Amino acid sequence: MDLSQKDWTLKLFETQESIILDVRTAEECADGIIPNAIQIDIYKGQEFIDEISLLNKEKTFFVYCRSGGRSAQACSIMNNLGFEKTFNLIGGFSNWNGDVAFIEE
Repeated sequence: MDLSQKDWTLKLFETQESIILDVRTAEECADGIIPNAIQIDIYKGQEFIDEISLLNKEKTFFVYCRSGGRSAQACSIMNNLGFEKTFNLIGGFSNWNGDVAFIEE
């Protein structure tokens, strides 16, 4: 389901045991991530599917990329794999105006 930043953030705040999933590349994540996000690069194809398959399908996933296109695709892939609660951030990280964290190398 596609959600605006306001709705995505509100639902994230209200949801227990949710997971924030960043599907951008490592290079893109160097510019910052939404705090507590885990990063799994959707461009890795089968490796992406393999890593996603290891996640708990019972959890609620809040997914984002740079602009919302890849994360929408990731939500679709996840739904096909049996994940029922996936929420895509419309506009992605490009339009994010919340907190930002940086990955330490």
